[in-house]
Amino acid sequence: MPYKNLQHFIDALEKAGELIRVKEYVNPALEITEIADRYIKNNKPALLFENTGTAFPLLINALGSYKRMCIALGVNELDDIANDIEKLFKKLATPKNGILEKIMMLPELGKVASWMPKIKNGKGDCQQVINLNPDITKLPVMKCWPADGGNFLTLPIIHTIDPETNIRNVGMYRMQAFSPTVTGMHWHKHKVSAGHFNKYKKLKKRMPVSVALGGDPVYTYCATAPLPPNVDEYLLAGFIRKKKVELVKCVTNDLHVPADADFIIEGYVDPDEEFILEGPFGDHTGYYSLADYYPKFHITCITHKKNAVYPSTIVGIPPQEDAWIGKATERIFIAPIKLTMLPEVEDMELPIEGVFHNLTIVKIKKEFAGHAQKVMNAMWGAGQMMFNKILVVCDAQVDIHNYEAVAKYLSEHVDPVHDIYLSSGPMDVLDHSCSKFSFGGKMCIDVTKKLEEEMNSDAVMQRNSDIEIDKNILKEKYPEIHFINDDLLKKGISVVAIAVKKNRKDHICELNKKLFAEEGLNKVKFIIYVDHIVEANDIAVVTWNFANNIDPKRDIYLLSHNEFGISHCGIDGTRKTKQFDNFNRPWPNVIIMNDKTIADIDKKWAQLNLGEFISSPSLKFKKQVLNEGAVVLENEE
Repeated sequence: MPYKNLQHFIDALEKAGELIRVKEYVNPALEITEIADRYIKNNKPALLFENTGTAFPLLINALGSYKRMCIALGVNELDDIANDIEKLFKKLATPKNGILEKIMMLPELGKVASWMPKIKNGKGDCQQVINLNPDITKLPVMKCWPADGGNFLTLPIIHTIDPETNIRNVGMYRMQAFSPTVTGMHWHKHKVSAGHFNKYKKLKKRMPVSVALGGDPVYTYCATAPLPPNVDEYLLAGFIRKKKVELVKCVTNDLHVPADADFIIEGYVDPDEEFILEGPFGDHTGYYSLADYYPKFHITCITHKKNAVYPSTIVGIPPQEDAWIGKATERIFIAPIKLTMLPEVEDMELPIEGVFHNLTIVKIKKEFAGHAQKVMNAMWGAGQMMFNKILVVCDAQVDIHNYEAVAKYLSEHVDPVHDIYLSSGPMDVLDHSCSKFSFGGKMCIDVTKKLEEEMNSDAVMQRNSDIEIDKNILKEKYPEIHFINDDLLKKGISVVAIAVKKNRKDHICELNKKLFAEEGLNKVKFIIYVDHIVEANDIAVVTWNFANNIDPKRDIYLLSHNEFGISHCGIDGTRKTKQFDNFNRPWPNVIIMNDKTIADIDKKWAQLNLGEFISSPSLKFKKQVLNEGAVVLENEE
């Protein structure tokens, strides 16, 4: 069901019991973040802050659950959209043997045509109020986290057009507000809009840009969708909502935007102008992305509905609202992957702890030796999957949504030295662990049951539930070890997590060799190392840390088979420094809220009518923050 506007969606959430209205004043600088973080991490409803100190209410956490994501996209299950894509593709792609079959396809072609975006004459609801003297500071633009460089628009639907082909792109990139009429435009070099920008630069022309906020929530999702550059995001929106998107021309440039949006921010980017230092920003990795130079966006006009609602979100230590946007992408885009590139792929999972690009699990119907490697190469060459860091390829019989089942199967069917494949390639700009900016290592783990051609005669595959280690002896012998988590061994999973305080160069590499020779650990396949300040008793926290902090080509230590036929993989998920690791890039801090804001929200919680008290999620990660600011200082421990 398409929504008429954002207010229609808000009404639907409220009717479903998925919205809380907050009538008391809450400051968009930090306070809304702190409340939203508590709500998101405890599976609580969306929040509509009606008093933001501006003329506009603020909606947040609107997409922050599976149920609300389904409500937003008008489906009962996210898989419904993938099923619709698959049905349509098969209908259109099936050979037609006669004129009658071809005539019968006309209704289907008519449906496709009815989903194409339509340009509407005149003004849209988004232009009920036109401000030719714009001031972005009159909107409740949030400062999300304490070390952020300023206030950021976090759900902007950014419209650009290719000056050579006139093909539109709709993307989502954060925007830092610098003044009433200037923001940053944080498009990464791999993004389509950045490609448009480079073309305008060659043509020596100003680049028109328009930003929509609000409207049907499907627009927000489609702006994040990993579509090819030549596919209009509003065609996908029309397909999902089963109704075309109506667009209107902007007031001060020639771009077209959704007529039902709440706000439209029009302007331009001058490619010849010097970039502006943008950031830091508490990002979706759970770490700050550090300040860097990006284009300036000059605002020429702001239009909005009379009853406009400002949509916002926060990102940070997972889970956050964006996890459910990512879940929609996971479920929707499995169909195009299967239909156009990898028919052997049966399912895909993007664990929340992997923050999208760091960790992907795929299930395939294996048919020949090397099949997992074929999938590996294809996926690392496909669109935004080029940013994937860790790819786990499983057999068809594995329930990849059950992480314990995946880990057990991995323990039984992986010979680390033989079944782990290391490569290099482009990485996400936000990946702080690469030795080189946006270029680093990748790892594929072939978890499939091996065929005869793939078997290694030196390897012994065995169950691991009988492995025991003496943690006290190990900690006494190696005082740098602060904590050993062997809980997974009791479940038959050959993984141990160890928290270590590094104190010298090559420390983890040397320690790993020694530990693999110790009683008990000499039968373990995987050891994951994290810093001593990490809660290694929590496997989800361990996974989030190591997935963020490794460059696989640098930080994976493989050791050959020992007398038990066991090979070994050590994973160095610790923070990298110049002193101990020859790491020459700044390392970002973990994102948490400051003590004052936590205390302020604790104090006013009851009067905000937010229900049963929820403590701050930041308290769990306080030990991981070594100093104030976005960057970890080199001498901090």
